[in-house]
Formats: sequence, C-alpha cells, structure tokens
Amino acid sequence: MINRRAILVKAGQKIHFTDKRRFIIIHYMDIPCFPVFVPMSLALKKAMHPVLSMTPDGVSEYTFANLYLFRSRYQYKVSWFPGSKDALPTFIISGELNGKKFFTTPCAAPDGETLSALFDTHDYWKGISDSVLNPKRPALEQQGIEFAEDRDNFDYLFLRSDLAELSGKKFHKKRNLVNAFINAYSYEERPLTAKLVPQAAEVLDRWRLDKGAEGDYAAAREALDIFEDLKMRGAMYYVDGRPAGWCLGERLTRGRMFAIHFEKAIDAYKGIYQFMNQAFAASLPRHYIHINREQDLGDEGLRQAKMTYRPCGFVRKYLGKRTGRAAAPG
Repeated sequence: MINRRAILVKAGQKIHFTDKRRFIIIHYMDIPCFPVFVPMSLALKKAMHPVLSMTPDGVSEYTFANLYLFRSRYQYKVSWFPGSKDALPTFIISGELNGKKFFTTPCAAPDGETLSALFDTHDYWKGISDSVLNPKRPALEQQGIEFAEDRDNFDYLFLRSDLAELSGKKFHKKRNLVNAFINAYSYEERPLTAKLVPQAAEVLDRWRLDKGAEGDYAAAREALDIFEDLKMRGAMYYVDGRPAGWCLGERLTRGRMFAIHFEKAIDAYKGIYQFMNQAFAASLPRHYIHINREQDLGDEGLRQAKMTYRPCGFVRKYLGKRTGRAAAPG
C-alpha cells in the first residue's frame, strides 16, 4: 500500500539515476512524493527545469515554462515519484481539461501500484511520449491500460535549416511571401530584451483586438514579463520603425531542439508571419537541429498551415485509459 504521508525531498539533497537514455541529477527539490501534490509555482523551477529540458522527445507542453504559464488554465499540480525497482523516477503532473482530470509523467512511467492509484483519481493519462511508453507498453497493457495516438496534440518538427533557407521547389510559395514582405516594407529584427517588452505587449494587445478572442493572451503576457526567469529567448520585429511582431520559445532536448511557444504579429502586414518564421530560424545557432512548432489542437486550418511547411516529423503523444481488464498472470 502507498504510504499516505507526505515525504519531501529536502533542499540540497541530490538524487541520481541512470538508464540508457539519460543521466539526471535533481538539485534542491522541495516537491512532495506521490500521492501528495503541490500547486505549480515559480519556486519549483530550480527542481524541474533542468530535468524537463533534457527529456529526449521534446514534448512542447511539458517544459517548465509551459507548465508554469498555463498553470491556471489547467490547474496544474506537481508530485514526485522517486522510482522503484521496476520504474524510473518522474515528476507527476495533475491537471484538468473540459471537466476531466488527467495526469502526465514526462520522464518515465511509474510502477503499477502508483499508476493504479493515479487512475483511481484521474480520468486519463495524457501526453505520453514514445520514450515513456515504448519501453513499458506490453507490461502496461497487461495491467489493463489501453493506449491511443493523440494526433491533435502531436508536435510538428521542422529542420531548422529548412525553415531558415526555404530552398527548393517545395518552399516556392513560402519564399515568395517572404520576398514580397521584404520588398514591401522596411523591417528590422532585434533580440527580445526586457526593455522591449512594452513594445511586445503593444503588439499582443493589438493581436487580441484583431482576433476578437482571448486565446493564449494571459499566458503570453506573463511570458513577456518573466521570460528571462524562465530561460526563454525570442525576437522583436519592426515594420517601418513600428513594433509589428515577436516570438518567444526555449531550448529542448539538450539544445538540439528549439520550441516556439508564442508568435504574435499584426496581420495588417502581409507576409509577416512567414517572414518571422524564416528570420527567427535563421537567427538560431546551428546546434539546433529541429524547431518544434507545437500542436494543431485539432484545428483543421492550423493543421493545413503547419503541413505546408513540410514537417520532417512529429513528437508523437498518446492517451492512456484504464479498461479494467488486466490480463491474467501467466
């Protein structure tokens, strides 16, 4: 039976664990062990950010920055599974979407006892990556857990060099849009700094007004205020000397991937999104092999737009549900 006492990993304590994919050291944790959860807070960055930034798949929504910025929308809470003889350690994130409770385990699949307890209090297991699922899938299915692809939440992966160069026939239309923008406007790109945040906020306000909807306004606005604390980087774009667009993201998978979390612009400047996409990719260091432009959330128009950039792959994610039909032993 799971011990219901809150066991804390005290500040200054180090936890080491290894497997064939990674070596992780967790410093200065103050997160309770499962089944106790604490609300997502900025104070947890020191414990969570180094670990989540090294996960091999690069799931965009389970970086610390994204979890923190969307903590209110999904009511995120955090716990810690310290590992067992059958399972690696992992954070456990609890959230809620459309009245249903879900949990996710970004680093590994917990043991059977822990999963059973999680399914007792949650409706489903969300955002399961290939590296979490594949090593344990047969055993998990034996426990009565059914898995299905969550296509609406696949992250789109692009080669940084493709987006930066837009070379070849397949990018002919995109290249024409970028060239038309360059020929029509006087433009400038600057690294996003704290001094430029008020100008970025002006663009964000105009974006919300033009869209007539909140969208991810609240998360984007907070991101601008604390992007340096969240280890994010971005760029500011100007047209004819006026603020016109900005983007913001962060490094994943040990610096091999960069995820674009926010990209906002004034639609009146035709081609600005295509220009920003190309210009920011070109500005990134060459050690970034892939750019993760997140999911389409089932929006058919957004899906078509992302596909026109010819993704080189996807960060696949799966949903897990308990069927109640565990296989008989033997």
